[in-house]
Amino acid sequence: MKITFDFEKPLAELQGQIEKVKQVEEKNKLDMSATVAELEAKMEATKKEIYANLTGWQKVQISRHPERPYTLQYLELMCDDFIEMHGDRTVGDDKAIIGGFGTLNGQTVMFIGHQKGRNTKERQFRNFGMANPEGYRKALRLMKIAEKFGKPVVTLIDTPGAFPGLEAEERGQGEAIARNLLEMSVLKVPIICVVIGEGASGGALGIGIGDKVMMLDNSWYSVISPENCSTILFKTWEQKERAAEMLKLTSTEMLKNKLIDGVIKEPLGGAHQDPIAMAATLKKQLIKDLKNLTERNVDELVTERINKFCNMGVVEED
Repeated sequence: MKITFDFEKPLAELQGQIEKVKQVEEKNKLDMSATVAELEAKMEATKKEIYANLTGWQKVQISRHPERPYTLQYLELMCDDFIEMHGDRTVGDDKAIIGGFGTLNGQTVMFIGHQKGRNTKERQFRNFGMANPEGYRKALRLMKIAEKFGKPVVTLIDTPGAFPGLEAEERGQGEAIARNLLEMSVLKVPIICVVIGEGASGGALGIGIGDKVMMLDNSWYSVISPENCSTILFKTWEQKERAAEMLKLTSTEMLKNKLIDGVIKEPLGGAHQDPIAMAATLKKQLIKDLKNLTERNVDELVTERINKFCNMGVVEED
């Protein structure tokens, strides 16, 4: 089991005890299987207790685990094939957002998602999953292609936010995201959105308007990260745990507040513990939802999609 975080220290201690007992057993040729079984049972119970009572900040930490599956890994595990498409036909090809047609259980689907990197060089290449305007315009171009050929769209969201650089603002970052919100609202094909890791601000919402919006159990979705929220409210990053609780950003809270349509369970300890099992669970859910949505009348889907998001908030004018 991969152990990384402070709240997982009890598991690390138990794992160390198990390894020591096994070493003694092998060195002295003793039968200590009963002791090993007892420790393993205790470890399993401790795991269930820890992960059943995670705080908002702890879920944020899990969502950022460096070995957590990203979009391309999910596509590799779920799809029979995937053909990536590049460029927005205006500025360039944003590597922070990837997209293309893939075959899911015999059905052609347009997949679009944020992509982070595993090492320093790849993170720089992918801009840490923070898209520029051309990334969102590429995503919209691919959605329009899907609409033209009558293929459903699946988006996988995992970003710390849209890129906040000066050059991104000069090229119309806000307009690009706003345009996606408008176009996705009326796109005449089924859309499923899944937050697979971080879902921060307009960077996530730019590909987050769908008939069905779901979150993985240990992902988060919010207008701002806990660290930045803490900086604004308390003038320090030290209150990030408190800010995470105040933001109600976990999948449980988002579902409770009717801002998403469902939560997809992860393997115990997080998706990084068993990416293959996580991909199988996600694939099963997508196949089920795509079947239901593709059987629906498109005009009804668009109307319900618009109404769903309009009902999330009410603006009152004096």
